[in-house]
Amino acid sequence: MNSSTINELISAALKARSYAYAPYSKFAVGAVVESRNGQIFTGCNIENASYGLTICAERVALCKAVSEGVRELSRVVVVADTSCPVPPCGACRQLIIELAGPETEVVLANLAGEQVVTSAAALLPSAFDRHILQRFDPGQNSPGVCHHIDEQDIHTAKLRGLGSVDQLAPTDQT
Repeated sequence: MNSSTINELISAALKARSYAYAPYSKFAVGAVVESRNGQIFTGCNIENASYGLTICAERVALCKAVSEGVRELSRVVVVADTSCPVPPCGACRQLIIELAGPETEVVLANLAGEQVVTSAAALLPSAFDRHILQRFDPGQNSPGVCHHIDEQDIHTAKLRGLGSVDQLAPTDQT
């Protein structure tokens, strides 16, 4: 399959949005996940009276792709009736990073036709991902401390007026 245009994907997300089950919030969301080979998976939000069981549209679409054996994802589209293009919630951002990767294109849209194209990494900088777990060494005396210092750590130290990243508390170096 060929890659779809953004407008085609937004149309598919709008259709998925029409299936949303949102009797409590009335906030209907539609999403599309596109695989690298052009397969499209749609999702809508599904609410529950026990609010914590509510499932976001993005997670529905991502899980549909994975449950069909698709692991190479290239784009996520999210549409809702908001005053500005709607971004995914924090949990959805984390799942996009996990299943699609930080380089994944994310298209935010609303019913007014506004669009913002960004990346998963831009939506969730310094994400907790598999690389963090790969750098974790549980045999050390300080379990849970990541043995990696990156540019974000250096930036954090500068913002706090510290002389070096060594002055950051161990919990800051994750």
